[in-house]
Amino acid sequence: MQANTLHIRHLGMQDYESIWHAMQGYTDTRDNDSQDELWIVEHSPVFTQGQAGKSEHILNPGNIPVIQVDRGGQVTYHGPGQLVVYPLIDIKRNKLGVRQLVNHIEQSIVDMLAQYDIKAYAKADAPGVYIDERKVASLGLRIRKGCSFHGLALNVDMDLAPFQRINPCGYAGLEMVQCKALGGPQTVQEAGDKLIQTFSQIMGYQQLVHHQGLAE
Repeated sequence: MQANTLHIRHLGMQDYESIWHAMQGYTDTRDNDSQDELWIVEHSPVFTQGQAGKSEHILNPGNIPVIQVDRGGQVTYHGPGQLVVYPLIDIKRNKLGVRQLVNHIEQSIVDMLAQYDIKAYAKADAPGVYIDERKVASLGLRIRKGCSFHGLALNVDMDLAPFQRINPCGYAGLEMVQCKALGGPQTVQEAGDKLIQTFSQIMGYQQLVHHQGLAE
């Protein structure tokens, strides 16, 4: 298996749990020859609570389900109009540390937004990407067997109101912002296409292979 090839799976709108379990399954069964993959997806409305999550950060979930998951970090929200990207990367094979992978993911978002003259940045003490102290992308990973799963969520063109029902990523009063309002990518597909480019460049993948769905 060529280490410089990235397989990209375009999954469309999916419920959270089925994709989460598919990620676990792929990670648990992969070996040294398994391909690195990038899953591009949107999720139906859901709050996900990371392993370090504290229940007091879920203020008023209402009719939106809350799922306890095995990634790092606190609570966040996923919903339509948000680009979710899951890098299933063999970090050992790519000679990367976990912090390096986080930095690469954050930088790929910063570089993508820079194409729209948006000045975004990462914070050393609070994973994710920010613009004028407002958060545009959240990040939470899990490493198992030297391989990553879970990933990033970039707000593109969505209803941000559910974020007010939680303390996003454990920060009370943290303001969320989205690409469309800032003159950035106007659709999830546009954001996904641009982010695939910047991520693959930073990671050094020379060949991209696109797939529709998980089965192909």
